[in-house]
Amino acid sequence: MADSTGQEPAELGHTGAVAADPYDRIAWRDLYARSAALRELAAELAARHAHTTDLLADAFLAAYLAAPRVREAAEMAPSRRFNREVVAELAASPGFAALRRETAGDPYAAALAVLAEAPALRLLLDRTEPVREAADRAAEARRSAGRPARTAGETARQAGATAGALGAGATSADGAAGPASAPAATAGQAASRAEAAARQALEAATPGIRAAARTATAQAVRVTREEAALMRAWGVGHGELERMPYEERARLAERLRTGRLARWAELIGRFRQMADGERARKVENATGELIGVTLGDDLSRVLPSELAHLGLPELRAVFAARYAAGELMLYDSRGEQTTGQGAVIACVDTSHSMYEEGPGGITREAWSKACALALLDQARHARRDFVGILFSAADKLQVFRFPADRPAPVERVLEFAETFLGGGTSYQRPLSAAAALLAEEFDTAARGRGDIVLITDDECGVTEQWTREWQEARHRLGFRLFGLAVGAPTATASGSVLEALCDNLRPIEDLTDVRAAADLFRLI
Repeated sequence: MADSTGQEPAELGHTGAVAADPYDRIAWRDLYARSAALRELAAELAARHAHTTDLLADAFLAAYLAAPRVREAAEMAPSRRFNREVVAELAASPGFAALRRETAGDPYAAALAVLAEAPALRLLLDRTEPVREAADRAAEARRSAGRPARTAGETARQAGATAGALGAGATSADGAAGPASAPAATAGQAASRAEAAARQALEAATPGIRAAARTATAQAVRVTREEAALMRAWGVGHGELERMPYEERARLAERLRTGRLARWAELIGRFRQMADGERARKVENATGELIGVTLGDDLSRVLPSELAHLGLPELRAVFAARYAAGELMLYDSRGEQTTGQGAVIACVDTSHSMYEEGPGGITREAWSKACALALLDQARHARRDFVGILFSAADKLQVFRFPADRPAPVERVLEFAETFLGGGTSYQRPLSAAAALLAEEFDTAARGRGDIVLITDDECGVTEQWTREWQEARHRLGFRLFGLAVGAPTATASGSVLEALCDNLRPIEDLTDVRAAADLFRLI
């Protein structure tokens, strides 16, 4: 029955369990409009259960807001108190704080958490349908109780107005109001009984809600952490993800979770972690083998006999004078050479044999691409250009350039990782292309001392003329060539072509061991 304005009376209380301002709810509505997965989930649940879209919104806001507040049960509309109980148990779950470290302020991650919670919520909703039906009956009973009360009030007002017009006393009004108040009292009692039954049903269901909420939170933590680790493994930073449109980020995540790239993520992550550690250890001209004593002012290498002068007040001035003149006696050592300044170029063999698997099911291609992506990180950390050259036979070559002064687009990085040319193996063309790129850099920017890393699993011959031109280019440009022979021990044998070409050559036999290339990241 409509009220005097012609409208059905609204249910009293909030329909949203999480207190949020309009801007936060706009974030939910915007994401909901963009996410087909969320809309499909909402449609599926709404076809079987009432008020589930509100529940999904609450679960999103609880994960997304910086400081979410779950409303008290008394503040809620009776039909939404079940939603409130579910969200309260989600927020109280042991893993919720860990989940919010991944999702707070990140609408995409919060939506991912909601989708991850869906299986547990779906099962919970199916099992607790009677609880929500009781809540709906209580809400309807409360609305029904309001109708007789409004009718009684309206009748009294009308009677009072009539009595006033006739000049009669209040008896007419009282007589009109009395009979109308009885249905209102009866409806109120029915509403109270319905609300008590709904509360009892909800209390009985609370242990099951708590268990489902814990399961849902644990699943959401696992999924959001896995996706965050996947993005980090591929070098996609949190800031870049936050700037990425929802649709693009969803496509990227799907691309990384499926196909060949998904199987490489763990290996790439280990390579990046190893390279980070080597960078942390790396100090140019670091102390290595002690070869004697020299003079200088490096206090980290001062001989103990010199430091002893500081213990005698009369010799401190002598120590200070010798320090100022750079004449303190120091340990002399021979350490690692300084790194290059020019581009880092990774020449990666993509011939058919690179598909071969080694220990742990890791292919030679996967190991090589993971190493190359770690070299990309290395170059960007040192503000050096990076070039990835994929090669196989002499007529197959593809070049990917990543200048240091521009971002490395993730789509371009993935294209570099996914491309596979197939065919045989030829060293001459990729190495000539690398030397030409370093020559261009030297001529235009006066940067020399580049580094080329050749990663291959095969041997091939080179011509005498080409070798002569190669040596001339290396002498002029001052670059170094590092060789990694993946699963090809004969390629590193004495007298091999690789041994003749490379300044630094090593075999890679165990493809599960990323530390086989560790010193490469200290030298480049």
